Amino acid sequence: MLIPLGFALGRTFGGSGTNAVNPSFEAALAAGMKVIVFQILLLMSVTLDTRKLVESLRTPGPVLWAATVNAVLMPLLTWPLSRAQWTRDFSVGLMIAGSVPCTMAAASVWTRRAGGNDAVSLLVTVLTNALAVVVTPFWMEVGVGSRVSLEPRQLMAILFVSALLPIVTGQLLRLSRACAAFADRRKLLLSNLAQVCILTTVFWSAYGAGPQLVPGRDVPALGAVLLVWGCTMAIHIAGLVMGYWGGRRLGMSAENTIAAAFAGSQKTLPIGILVAESVARTGLPFAVFPMLMFHASQLVIDTIVADRYLNVTLLTEAQDATP
Repeated sequence: MLIPLGFALGRTFGGSGTNAVNPSFEAALAAGMKVIVFQILLLMSVTLDTRKLVESLRTPGPVLWAATVNAVLMPLLTWPLSRAQWTRDFSVGLMIAGSVPCTMAAASVWTRRAGGNDAVSLLVTVLTNALAVVVTPFWMEVGVGSRVSLEPRQLMAILFVSALLPIVTGQLLRLSRACAAFADRRKLLLSNLAQVCILTTVFWSAYGAGPQLVPGRDVPALGAVLLVWGCTMAIHIAGLVMGYWGGRRLGMSAENTIAAAFAGSQKTLPIGILVAESVARTGLPFAVFPMLMFHASQLVIDTIVADRYLNVTLLTEAQDATP
């Protein structure tokens, strides 16, 4: 509902004719997106238990492996797939989806759901989001290069202010016992507020693309949509497999292997939308859609995988306990 509504309202109020988009509209859209993403990451960060982050440092192997999958192997896999897309918007958008860091909350939710070690997934979240200031611009430069007129330093500045700063601020706020206690007591409320902000970014992105949906402008064909959606699912599933298989090969415990699989394969929607919106202003209004597809797909896939894994584990334990 949010995406069609955003399209309709953006098409009605955001444009200034069939061949142009109101510059003031673009500026307001960009500023609003940065503020919303800052709020999301601040709310998520302040609810992350610092003690669990410290606990996971005692065995850094799973964290380092999951971060490698997320920040190195998945972008490498995305690179050739992005070249196979039918439209430039989807090509760049898919590279964005593969280059952004791990989710702030969902990775831990699905890790716990499957019986894994959420301390590992929490630290992977913080580590990959902190490194995104460098990692995401690097892979965007490697993957899309001259196809997008977005300077790496410009992207680094955007990510520093809207991604790294709120994460650090949230953890600094937890140094206050009163603030940490409040965040722990109101974790559900703060998480729900963050989810509302995430839905706002989805609507805001559709609203921004709305002015492009007018006669005389190119709209991606159904085949192009199906191709890029299939690629987003393939990349995520590959990340799951690499995280899990690598964890097993490296001798990690089952709990840490689960965490490496989910944290290594998930990608965060807010930062993805932030980067896509920056790219959209260079003439690629539909670059945000691969990120939306990736997000929706990972929620469905990981729910199935987590529930299946937990059911198999419980069945195995029950059989082992039977005399």
